[in-house]
Amino acid sequence: MQSWARGAAGFVALAMALATSGPAQADVVLKADNGFVVRNSVQVTASPADVWRALIDPAKWWSNEHTFSGDAANLTLDPVAGGCFCERLPISNPLAKDLPAGQREGGVQHMRVIYAEPLRAMRMTGALGPLQSEALTGTLTMTLKPVGSGTRILWEYVVGGFMRYKTDEIAPAVDKVLVGQLTSLAAKLGPVAVAAPATPAGPAAGEVAPAAAVGADPLPAKPAGTAKWSLPPAAPKVAKPRSGAAVSAPAAKPALAGSAVRPAQKPGTRPAPKTAVSPPAKSAS
Repeated sequence: MQSWARGAAGFVALAMALATSGPAQADVVLKADNGFVVRNSVQVTASPADVWRALIDPAKWWSNEHTFSGDAANLTLDPVAGGCFCERLPISNPLAKDLPAGQREGGVQHMRVIYAEPLRAMRMTGALGPLQSEALTGTLTMTLKPVGSGTRILWEYVVGGFMRYKTDEIAPAVDKVLVGQLTSLAAKLGPVAVAAPATPAGPAAGEVAPAAAVGADPLPAKPAGTAKWSLPPAAPKVAKPRSGAAVSAPAAKPALAGSAVRPAQKPGTRPAPKTAVSPPAKSAS
């Protein structure tokens, strides 16, 4: 078995060995004692259809080092709701001769598909690698968004629950492993879009627009009239007051005509009794 089977130590070591430079943008966007969120994105010149075809065939781009069998050819992904991102574990160890007759080969369920929308998005649940031994839930959302003549690929992995690893150590390691897989996928798809310049400008003729910054919309907007409840909601926009603008106080209510202003009353005292006013005497006629 390779790094995942050897546990967190090998997992972290191999992750840290990955080059930090490359076409993919990566970041640990949130960390807490009970979980973390990592977000990775890359833009390629391939179409969403080509990206989808490659994405659902991980045997051709997933790293051998991050499998339990040591060979990515044993990986399969069924891109439908309930489908399995699984790995075969062929019986090839010295004890195979002692196995009962008819014993089937082993296997690993890395993740389970819970949302599949071809050419646009896939969501899977599962704790990857050494996280599988912990009481954790992981949700990986992968989205494809057409950008110019290419595609932006965004992965967001949300992990939460109880684990025996320190978040400060395992979160960056998971982030680097995922960006390594995303970089490998991008390499199978041909040229990667040029990184965004300091001063954004429109793309030249035939050039793919620069990649969107990490932290952009988790899923592209769906056509009008379609259901959106199953997708992550967009962050609400909060209107901010303009700089230097004075905030006006609410206007005081106007006093009613003929009303008298009551004098202030000291606490603990009773108000003075009202004096009855006699009606004016009628004049003698």
